[in-house]
Formats: sequence, structure tokens, C-alpha cells
Amino acid sequence: MLTELDYRLFSALPESDRHRVWAEIDLNTLRNNYRTLRNMIQEKSPLTRAVAVVKADAYGHGSPACVKALLDEGCDFFAVASIEEAVAVRRVCDEKHGDATILILGYTYPEYAGELAAFRLTQTVLSLTYAEALQKEAQQVGVTLSVHIAADSGMNRIGFVCRDDEEVRRSAEEIFRICSFPSLRIDGMFTHFARADAHETHEGKAFTNLQFSRYVSLKNALEKMGIKIPFHHVCNSAEAVFGKEELLDGARLGILLYGASPEIQKGLSLTPVMKLKTVVAHLHHLPAGEPVGYGGDFCAASDRLIATLPIGYADGFLRAYRGASVKIIHDGAVYSANLAGRICMDQCMADVTGLPVDVGDEVVLFGDTPDALSALADQANTIDYESLCLISARVPRRYVNL
Repeated sequence: MLTELDYRLFSALPESDRHRVWAEIDLNTLRNNYRTLRNMIQEKSPLTRAVAVVKADAYGHGSPACVKALLDEGCDFFAVASIEEAVAVRRVCDEKHGDATILILGYTYPEYAGELAAFRLTQTVLSLTYAEALQKEAQQVGVTLSVHIAADSGMNRIGFVCRDDEEVRRSAEEIFRICSFPSLRIDGMFTHFARADAHETHEGKAFTNLQFSRYVSLKNALEKMGIKIPFHHVCNSAEAVFGKEELLDGARLGILLYGASPEIQKGLSLTPVMKLKTVVAHLHHLPAGEPVGYGGDFCAASDRLIATLPIGYADGFLRAYRGASVKIIHDGAVYSANLAGRICMDQCMADVTGLPVDVGDEVVLFGDTPDALSALADQANTIDYESLCLISARVPRRYVNL
């Protein structure tokens, strides 16, 4: 049975009116991004349904508030990674008196068949073996489960493989068997594109086309066997922008909902939903020749003014962001400063020489421009997704435009 955890990360911290570091989440921006993407999809394919991906606590933005905002915009389909995330979304839907399809994209223990039914969740079926286990548990507790079939068209992660004619035939036969399971109802099927964000390259587009053709082969094979699955979805954020033919019954909107990954926005008016902020906690004069921070990697060639910012890698501001540019707001004006020395667990330092800076001034780490987060991610040799998801639970999320 699912139970509430007795302890969650940083749950012992008391609430405070003021924070040394916080993530500002603009829900109007989220609503605008959703409308923009939904309209873009429906201009190309009027019957395609927008699926909002809110896994990983809505990519670090806080799932409850984001789900409420999306429900207000008429969103009626959410995708998550786990049953725990799915139950949390269902509870928000129930509180808002709104119904929605909630798809779990990943693995759930078959023993949770009763919970899947009780919370009206749709479970992904990863394989025939998994379907058999899920059927057994569902039958034992007397429930019928909504499921979506995962097709592995080249991601090589989960699902029924369909890379060649023999695999298509075998997978179609296995799915045909699942159709006879009395406690499982196949409501959809999907695949996931591995290189859709590389659409501008020949290799990326070619592999996406290959994956789509493999998926269509499996879909056609099932229909020849008399199996017509009612809901198909293959597009992620990138392919929802770049594709048209691939916009089937649904398109899964993830990173673009949150205004990140500007390289795949293709001229859309999307804005970052999150701004990561802190304050100047301390100012001190650094004589020439003095090092800053662990290892002494930064050494002043001349006298400098150093600002200490109370944010570090324990907040999700990675050590690999060392040397990055931050924005300091003083008397309404915005000034750029570069980080100096290594980022510590709870603090980092910035060179503010020549700038009008006071203790208490607000500092924006990313989110003020569409490409600020991507620049940080590139510097850390990672992607926007990871940078957002790694913002620590001890960083309060402060919502505007609720």
C-alpha cells in the first residue's frame, strides 16, 4: 500500500518570510507557454491533444502549483514517471474538481494494481512479462487497469521492440495476447524519439524518421490483426515543434512548457518559468595577490571587490558553473558580474569590482533571459533538464500570479 513518508528532504526546516536563495515561479508564464504550444500543435493537427509532462516535480518547478495552473488552461492529460507522482497529480485534480488522464511513463510494481485503479491512473506496459504480472495482480484484486503500450523504436530503453520486420511481427503477436487479458484495457500506445532535439542535423532527422516509420509499422501490423488502439502519441517537445505528420492523437510537452531549451523553440514566444535568485550576503576588499575560495584557483591580479552569495552546490548550483555570469540588481539597475573561485556547498563568490553593489541586493542566477540557463548547462557539459531538476529541495519555490 502507498503510505505517506514520515520525513521528506528538508521538511524539518521552518517556514520563513525571507530566504537567502529561492526559485521564483511565474505561473502566468507557464499558462502562456502552454497556450502557445497547444495552439501551435492544433494549428498543424487540430485533433492532437496536448499532454503536459509534470514528472520530477514539474521539472523542479513544483508539481501541485503547476498542475493547478495547467488545469485552469483546460489541460486534461498529464504524464509522470512514477506512481507517487501520479497520485500527487490526481489529488490536485480532485481538489480542483477536474478530471484528467494521468499516464505513468515508467515502471510501477505490479502489486500496486489496486492503487492504480483506485486513483484512476494509466500504467505503461513495458513488456509481455510485465503485462502478465500486472494482469495477475489486477485480477486478484478485482480491478481493470487502463494501460498504454510502450513501443521501443530505437531508444532501447523500455517497450516492445520494432526495429525490423521480425521484431514487429513478434511484438504485434505479444500485444495481441495482452488484448485478451481481461483485467487490462489498452487505451494507448507510444514511443519516444531519441534524437528529435537534433532535428537540424541530417543524422538527427533521419533517425527520428526511422523511429517513426518503425512505430507506424507496428501500428499497421496491429490494425491488420484487428487491433485498433484508440490513442497514439510519439512526439516529445522537440518533435512537436519540428514535426507535423508525427502529431498523432497526442503530443507530450515537457521542457518547452517551462520555457527552457531555446535552441528548439523555433521562434515561439516562450519564456522561462523559473528564476533562480539569491542576495549579496557580504562584501569584502581583496588585495592583489590574494586567492579566493577552495584551492585558490582565482587569484587577484589587482585589488578587487568580492561579493559573497549564499548559494552553492547543495542548492543545485553546480560546481561546474564556476566563472559564470550572474545579474545583480541595485536600485533597479541590472549589472553583470562573474563568479570568482570555486563554488562551495552553500556559498559562492562574485567579482563586483567597480559595480554599485550593497549587501542585500538581489541576484539572478538564471531565468532572466531565455538562454541564461542553457549557457550555464553548456558550461557544465549538461542540459537544461538536469540543471532544473537538480535545484535542491531546500530552495523554496515562491509563486507569483497564482
